[in-house]
Amino acid sequence: MPVFFADKKTRNVAALHCGRKGLEKKIIKNLVKFFDNLGTSRDDLLVAIGPSISWEHYLVDKITLKEFYRKAENKKITVTLAKTEKDFCFSASKHLEEKHLYQLNLKRSAYRQLLNEDIPNTNIDISNACTYKLKNQFNSWRRSKTISRQWNFICS
Repeated sequence: MPVFFADKKTRNVAALHCGRKGLEKKIIKNLVKFFDNLGTSRDDLLVAIGPSISWEHYLVDKITLKEFYRKAENKKITVTLAKTEKDFCFSASKHLEEKHLYQLNLKRSAYRQLLNEDIPNTNIDISNACTYKLKNQFNSWRRSKTISRQWNFICS
């Protein structure tokens, strides 16, 4: 998913692609540190999370889900993946449970990482467009295994 950063005072900008592995490696934290080195105040940093696959369509197995939350959010999930833990967005759907697949919310995790870096929630905008669902507007590897990609850019 594209994540755009802009310092409203200095007009410095950055863009990154942040998928599951990038979130696990804390790529957002690293970019915020880069802005720190430029003297950016967290209150001046504006962030936009662009269109990406929605949690309804991002299905992973139990091991991937547990590893993701352990690495990306420093949280431990119980082995049984308790249904009462709604915060993690796994599916309660019988169909998905039978296939042992769970829904993963990348945008929510990116948002949490931004909040953990003390970016004010009022400075964060999140697109709710799903690249999987909107097949006439976006390409999606998970939907059609296409080699075509989205292009994103930010200007100052």
